[in-house]
Amino acid sequence: MNTQDTITRHDVVMQPDGRRVVIKLFVPGEDSQTVKNRAGRLIERILQLDEAEIGRLLDDVLTRFAGRHHDLLGTFQHHYDLVQHRVPPELELSPTARTLIGAYFSHEFAVEAAALCNPSMVEHPDQAGLEPGELRVAISLRQIGEGHISSIGFCSAVLGPGDQLRMEDRDGPLTVGQRVGATHWKNQLAAALIDAEVDNEASSYVVSVLPERFTDVEFEDVIAHVPGELLARPQAQETIDRIRHIVSEDYALTFPCAVPLHQRVMWPATPAESNGMEDARFVRVTDPDGRHVYQATYTAYDGRQISGRVIFSRDLRHFEVTRLSGPAAANKGVALFPRYIKGQKMALCRSDGETLGLAVRDEQHRWQQSVPLLMPHRGWDLIQVGNCGSPIETEAGWLVLTHGVGPMRRYAIGAMLLDLDDPSKVIADLPEGLIEPDDIEREGYVPNVLYSCGGLVHDGRFWMPYGASDVRIGFASMPLDALLARMAPTARKVSGRRAPAGRSAPGSSATTS
Repeated sequence: MNTQDTITRHDVVMQPDGRRVVIKLFVPGEDSQTVKNRAGRLIERILQLDEAEIGRLLDDVLTRFAGRHHDLLGTFQHHYDLVQHRVPPELELSPTARTLIGAYFSHEFAVEAAALCNPSMVEHPDQAGLEPGELRVAISLRQIGEGHISSIGFCSAVLGPGDQLRMEDRDGPLTVGQRVGATHWKNQLAAALIDAEVDNEASSYVVSVLPERFTDVEFEDVIAHVPGELLARPQAQETIDRIRHIVSEDYALTFPCAVPLHQRVMWPATPAESNGMEDARFVRVTDPDGRHVYQATYTAYDGRQISGRVIFSRDLRHFEVTRLSGPAAANKGVALFPRYIKGQKMALCRSDGETLGLAVRDEQHRWQQSVPLLMPHRGWDLIQVGNCGSPIETEAGWLVLTHGVGPMRRYAIGAMLLDLDDPSKVIADLPEGLIEPDDIEREGYVPNVLYSCGGLVHDGRFWMPYGASDVRIGFASMPLDALLARMAPTARKVSGRRAPAGRSAPGSSATTS
């Protein structure tokens, strides 16, 4: 008997839905050298229409699209505001004309038209209206649309009693989070400057003057008062520009209270993530003061380079996004522990691209060089091993879902157990894979891949959402004691040598972390 005999694949399968669209700014010809002329000429043609035709065209647009979006008129007005500099200043346009111009500079983007994959599961902040034995969970989704651009979406489900699984409503128009003023941490800026190898008198002055937490306005005030003697030094202005760029990549998003979780979309908001926000690993973390916060790590991808980011949220409605710093955060696959261990913040990582490791965050908020936990050593994982989400605390130890990549780049999911007090100790391992692609799951956008970004335990049962070939999402569960019983105690020591230095080529942006 193996775990394939005891794990349950549930009948619920989530498929990509091309009807789930967001509305984005559209600038005709923006990828060509004639962007200015095309945008200007389009506005000129619109302004040649009479008011009656403008009204008829706008009514037609609203009839076709009003039910597909929140506040369509407000979005059109916002997009007009972004291009109104092209309208001759002497012209006084009617509200209808301004709104129609905004409509011409808008388009729909189907967020999951290409693929839906790599979910993580956490306890939902709203547990109202449930029956005994039920738990509502929030599920993060990697949504992939046109141009292979990834965004983060959400849905919810109810687990229990027993092995029951019920998905909740996923209908309705989507909303992209509104970017709002962020509050930054000085120690995180200092950590990013270390990674960027920026250390001179200008950078030291800025960091020394900033408060522990600062707003964008406070930051610009400090920049405006850098002493002239420091600004006159070689490379000072370049340093200021780099600091400003680092600070600008930390941001905050918020959603209206009336927009439910399943209609919220975290869309790429900075150049560093312009080509995608990949494989978010959400976890409900207990802070040292006992308060709960949702955190998630994800991979930002700009089309050439990858970098790590972390999300903070108290309610899954307001989100703060900051960068991850330090050698252990240099690659994909960082997964946070759900609580501090002996006063230390810890995470799983794969900083060398092929080995599952354990990292500790230092006082400077930098993730230090990881200690190897698991190296490729079995036929089904000789290419690489890594985590499939944050560790899950059980009485027996930290349950870690792992992934392994074997021949033909075939992904399978395994498991291991770490010591509760010293997670650097591997106390048990699953000799065989926990779950692997079946004949249906192996077909898809990226064939032969099963991958999860995190599960949980509810009422003695282990639950795991997973992406199948980057095109659909399935759900599996099994009794926790049955899974632990299959674990083989191990005295195996990971080799003291470190895995080869370096990082996987980020330009490939492999779909899984």
